[in-house]
Amino acid sequence: MTPVKVAQISCGADYSGIQWLLDDIANRLGIELVYPELELSQVAAACEELGFEAESPSLNMMIARAISLLRDTSIKGAILLTCFKCSEGTIVKDLVRRFLHERTNIPIIVYSNVEKPKEIELYSRLEALKTLITKKALLMREKQEGITVGIDSGSSTTKVVVMRENELVGKEWLPTTDSIGSATEALAKALQEAGIGQEAVDAIGVTGHGRDLLAEHFDAALNLEEVSVVSKGAALLSQRHKGDATVIDIGGMNNKLMLMRDGIVTGFNLGGICSGASGRFLEVASHRLDVDVSELGKLALQSKAKTQDRFELQSYCTVFGIQSLVVALASGVTREDAAAAACRSVTEQVYETMIQEMEVRPPVIFVGGVSLVEGVKREFEEMLGVEIIVPPYSQYAGAVGIATLVSGV
Repeated sequence: MTPVKVAQISCGADYSGIQWLLDDIANRLGIELVYPELELSQVAAACEELGFEAESPSLNMMIARAISLLRDTSIKGAILLTCFKCSEGTIVKDLVRRFLHERTNIPIIVYSNVEKPKEIELYSRLEALKTLITKKALLMREKQEGITVGIDSGSSTTKVVVMRENELVGKEWLPTTDSIGSATEALAKALQEAGIGQEAVDAIGVTGHGRDLLAEHFDAALNLEEVSVVSKGAALLSQRHKGDATVIDIGGMNNKLMLMRDGIVTGFNLGGICSGASGRFLEVASHRLDVDVSELGKLALQSKAKTQDRFELQSYCTVFGIQSLVVALASGVTREDAAAAACRSVTEQVYETMIQEMEVRPPVIFVGGVSLVEGVKREFEEMLGVEIIVPPYSQYAGAVGIATLVSGV
């Protein structure tokens, strides 16, 4: 199979020690990382075209390679990398991403080099990028057909849906313990709700952390990573198939930000480094506030504190953030204000780790288990200044997405 050409537009990948890992992952995925060709004499003109000249010659070379990419139609995607602590690199990376989004239709991912990069972070990004390139025709699908099952085996919960002719007729959501066991139980309950026997199912699709195990166990017809699947589910559930949109997905242990155009992801960013920006943090906060996590959002909405007087957690970390919450409660902060602070902490960390590296294109669609926490939705609306859409069955976006896509296989 011919490797997929992806442009690497970067600064610092060699001396940060990340290049060997990138090359290894790309080779395993069938991706050829290429460097758009250019002449040194073109650098100044490229900076002028972008409207920015960096102090660093390496960053200016990065700009020139981005301009050069426009002339190479064999390149089907791009990965933009700069060093984590380089503020000028962050500016260049964002300018280049916006420039390419305006002038191309190729999917683009961004990454900040860190001292000890995690293989799973790079692998998941490049895997999703390849899916967006190689399965674009499938991802353009706007409706489900026949009878299909979608299984999303997440880190915290397993979601299963049964769909028939573009209608969700059965669903189940269970804690993930044993991946196969949780999926099997959830599937049986979803089929029971739908009134359908498994023999009547045309195809099963799987996604999520446990998808490889489930693909073999259920003989799945389609096994896809979460970025392409969740975004498709969000578009279907919200009926936003045309134009621009932004999808925010916050689950039990990680989160994603996806920019979409006409139902297809054009760029994305992944979180997951810290559980403080996930549902897990809210579960711990709920336990300390003696309220079920499903009621935490309602409690947060009861907070009456004005902006200048509201309580703020002193750390985004789950451990130290909860410590801050405990101290605050002991000093007289109300449960309502503490719940609002917990919701705000999640949204602020999602913003700082993902959203600020990419623009938000309304409408904003919020999915994943945390989308059901009303306090988080409110905090996002105040932070971003736009209405947040939480579609029906938002926690099932991944399962709905894969159930729809597998109907086209």
